[in-house]
Amino acid sequence: MPTADAEPGMTADTADAAPALPNQAHGERAVSVLWSFGKCLGALLPVYLAGYYGFSITVVLFGLMIYIGWKHSRLEKLMRLKSAMYLLENEREFTTEKAFRTKRDLPTWVNFPDVEKVEWVNKILQQAWPFIGQYLEKLLVDIIAPAIRASSVHLQTLSFTKVNIGDKALKIVGVKAHTENDKRQVMLDLYLSYAGDVEVNVEIKKYFCKAGVKGIQLHGMLRVILEPLIGDVPLVGAVTLFFIRRPKLDINWTGLTNLLDIPGLNAMSDTMIMDAIASHLVLPNRLTVPLVADLHVAQLRSPLPRGVVRIHLLEAEDLTAKDTVIKGLIDGKSDPYAVLRVGTQIFTSHHVDSNLNPQWREMYEVIVHEVPGQELEVEVFDKDPDQDDFLGRVKMDLDIVKKAKVVDEWFNLRDVPSGSVHLRLEWLSLLSSPDKLSEVIQKNQNLTSKTGDPPSAAILAVYLDQAFELPMRKGNKDPSPIVQISVQDTTKESKTCYGTNNPVWEDAFTFFIQDPHKQDIDIQVKDDDRSLSLGSLTIPLSRILTTPELTMDQWFQLENSSLASRIYMKIVLRVLWLSDDITPTTPSSRPSSSGSGTGQGGITSEVNPMGPGGLAKPAPGRPLHTTPDSEFATEGVLRINLVEAQNLIAKDNFMGGMVKGKSDPYVKIRVAGITFRSHTIKENLNPLWNELYEVILTQLPGQEIQFELFDKDIDQDDFLGRFKLNLRDIISGQFIDTWYTLNDVKSGRVHLVLEWLPRVSDISRLEPILQYQSQQLYQNKVVPSAGVLFVYVERAHGLPLKKSGKEPKAGAEIILKGISYKTKICERSTSPRWDEAFHFLVRDPREEILTVKLSHSWGQALGSLTLPLQEVLTESGLVLDRWLNLDGALPESQILLRATLKILDTQLATCRKAPGDAGSDPAEGEVIPRWDPSHLDLRHRAGFPVASDNRNTTAQVKLTISYSTEESRLFITVHSCRALAACSKDGADPYVSFILLPDKKATTKRRTSTKKRDLNPEFNERFDFDFSLEESTQRRLDLSVKNSVSFMSRERELIGKLQLDLDQIDLKTGVTQWYDLVAEPN
Repeated sequence: MPTADAEPGMTADTADAAPALPNQAHGERAVSVLWSFGKCLGALLPVYLAGYYGFSITVVLFGLMIYIGWKHSRLEKLMRLKSAMYLLENEREFTTEKAFRTKRDLPTWVNFPDVEKVEWVNKILQQAWPFIGQYLEKLLVDIIAPAIRASSVHLQTLSFTKVNIGDKALKIVGVKAHTENDKRQVMLDLYLSYAGDVEVNVEIKKYFCKAGVKGIQLHGMLRVILEPLIGDVPLVGAVTLFFIRRPKLDINWTGLTNLLDIPGLNAMSDTMIMDAIASHLVLPNRLTVPLVADLHVAQLRSPLPRGVVRIHLLEAEDLTAKDTVIKGLIDGKSDPYAVLRVGTQIFTSHHVDSNLNPQWREMYEVIVHEVPGQELEVEVFDKDPDQDDFLGRVKMDLDIVKKAKVVDEWFNLRDVPSGSVHLRLEWLSLLSSPDKLSEVIQKNQNLTSKTGDPPSAAILAVYLDQAFELPMRKGNKDPSPIVQISVQDTTKESKTCYGTNNPVWEDAFTFFIQDPHKQDIDIQVKDDDRSLSLGSLTIPLSRILTTPELTMDQWFQLENSSLASRIYMKIVLRVLWLSDDITPTTPSSRPSSSGSGTGQGGITSEVNPMGPGGLAKPAPGRPLHTTPDSEFATEGVLRINLVEAQNLIAKDNFMGGMVKGKSDPYVKIRVAGITFRSHTIKENLNPLWNELYEVILTQLPGQEIQFELFDKDIDQDDFLGRFKLNLRDIISGQFIDTWYTLNDVKSGRVHLVLEWLPRVSDISRLEPILQYQSQQLYQNKVVPSAGVLFVYVERAHGLPLKKSGKEPKAGAEIILKGISYKTKICERSTSPRWDEAFHFLVRDPREEILTVKLSHSWGQALGSLTLPLQEVLTESGLVLDRWLNLDGALPESQILLRATLKILDTQLATCRKAPGDAGSDPAEGEVIPRWDPSHLDLRHRAGFPVASDNRNTTAQVKLTISYSTEESRLFITVHSCRALAACSKDGADPYVSFILLPDKKATTKRRTSTKKRDLNPEFNERFDFDFSLEESTQRRLDLSVKNSVSFMSRERELIGKLQLDLDQIDLKTGVTQWYDLVAEPN
């Protein structure tokens, strides 16, 4: 009864408790104040401890950054969870008020009439949800927790302190039923959406550790297959569950697992959990629950595929340019490659350098487990040194391919402004008869030379059931058997059955087969340590061809095992067949004009590959000649004759300088990043060298030649002077014979003869030049070159396959008189394209022979070409440009190259007596040599690898050095290295580091990433420096290529070095060039 004094609506108990409310409010405020004080103290404590122990402020800032990132991630997760809960609770209002504005936001049951909304199931789930929670709590506390505690001594104090699945039940947004595929099954697609307030806490008292989950989001499509349908209760033999695609998962962690919300760990933890789910519930993995006895669970868990799709990734066009220059002011190119996904099957194409219309011409085969449902997704990316740029994607349901048998169309790329990709998709049916096998193999042989991997003629499914009476381990202990099943180069492994000699695996495996007549199944039963063999078995696939339905379902006796050891398997072979009226060949190349259109079934296509009247457009023929860029064969040759020096400074003094001595002079010549060094002349202040050097140069403005003289000493060489010459002045004068005064010293001068050699195509000039050569003699035993050979290697065609049947990764090595160059290695193709140019100095073109060797990754030979330069001399203009047959290859194997020979017409071979001299005959043309040079030692030739008897090439690095006046920045791009020396049996792990001298504080020191086990690494990394143009020209590039050794040793093994003065380069124009690396700086 309420008292008279009580307020309306208050009971007596409430009235009695009312006086305590003010005291209770004061207590709550006091607790709140203390809690706030404690939080402030906890925030300041790390700062105090950092100062007390002398830690850097960086540690505090780093911890603060991690905390802010964690807090931001937590808030984002909470917002996503609340938004999802709100959407599920107010789905109808949201759909009515907002979703009709954009069709793509509609739920699946609204957008598709064949997807039904099962609201009555959601009501049942909501009603039963608390009782499902009770069951899960008992399951976790009474069954799972004891099992975890028994598994490890460290987890003996583990317990679930709280299990609450919340009030938000799982919702089935829509259901789609498929009954058209098989009359003995029912297939359901359940569109699940769960945004729950589940809360599960775990505690390990021994370690004072608490962790848990508070809130989970899960969205995806779950396929449920009820099969086989039977004529007895429960009418369904088993239930199979799986996700066709990975569901979306978001977990809100609590306790110690809060650390998983730190940025970086957040994505990693969710990915690991999703991988664990995918290993059991995402195709091709299935969860099968048998409802009746005597079912082949392995066959239900891994049934035969619906079919196989052969994917021809042909080409793309009009892709977006991502590699822009000067912050996007100048459009560049892209280096596109494609990633193809069908379920868990992922393939990556090779990348095409600097091309917005790439051609891949690659083929892949994928197993299709479920149609409709499984999709092909093609994503195109631009390959970059850091993060690859997105260039668009295409998605299509493979059920379209199954119905059409062949889909050959251009598809517009989504989520980008432009771009389309050309695909040919072929549906291969599974035949249970060997009648058409020979025809399939014959068709595939015609395709082998055009695709990356040999096409498959059949597919093999092995259902591994159980084994009986396997041998025991030593000591009569039970083994823990696993099974390794191999077909040719592919090996797959079963799960491990621990502690039994009668294991039951119930696993299934699938293999692609090229020719069943020639391949075997190799089965090895081993203990889990893989060292003890429990038995083996080899089954020729030709044996299966004689069985009914191409199926063997039986016990097999194990070899090399006990007499009673047997294994039970079901082996099924299916022939891959494409309809008779369609030939599985690669379509024609990309049409020259583009249009757009929309195909049937919602497929967006661009450029119809069929010509007028439905006839396929003919593939264009191979080009008859090469197409090098305009800079090909424009380099010139500079000949430097170091004659002598006079009046040099004496550096080797005695008795503190009281007695004057001599010097041991030598000269360093630097040009275009190449350093030449003369021999040392002992104790001579007027040395005579008479040495000759030749260097091939690109005519770039601003290039200089630097000469430095030193006195050779035991410890440090003394400086004797320097001077510089401008290459432009030499080119203008053509021929210079003069003395040059040394700078930065008191006295000294050097005598040089410099000649920029004219390049002519007049064959009549060859004979007098060769006659001049025979009369020359230099101290460094070099004979002047008679010509320069430019070689452009464009492409090859019809190369043989590898021994394994795969297409080769082809590279070409070009050799002339012990000097060799190597092209890049192309991705798998029998028609590789290199587009690379090389040059050689030629002593006598009548005798020298150019050799081109093609190989797979510098291993298996693919053919060779021997071209005597005498053949080039017979060509018009001394240019040979055509397809040439390869020796040691297929009859159709050819290579397309251009060989251009230029005669070096020196003035020294054309000096004649002056007209009017006494006794002279104007018609007489006597050659008068002016002095004694020689022919260049190949080790002194710039732009060439160092030659040796074993024909090894010199390591080189490719750099681009340029200066942007708009940005006032110096740019140095490290592209790649080639022909690096191996530092161990595994090759090398190279990286490039450099510094711009002078730099006392090493502020300009930079390094690239490390490339593992690669002697021809590609870096493509750019570095920029805030220098003025004047400051840039005063810098010197000191570059090293090093091998990354183990972290513990902190050692670096030098592979090669390069020193280059930037004032020798026209930085405004920019230079991209290969530079030789030397083992030690000269």
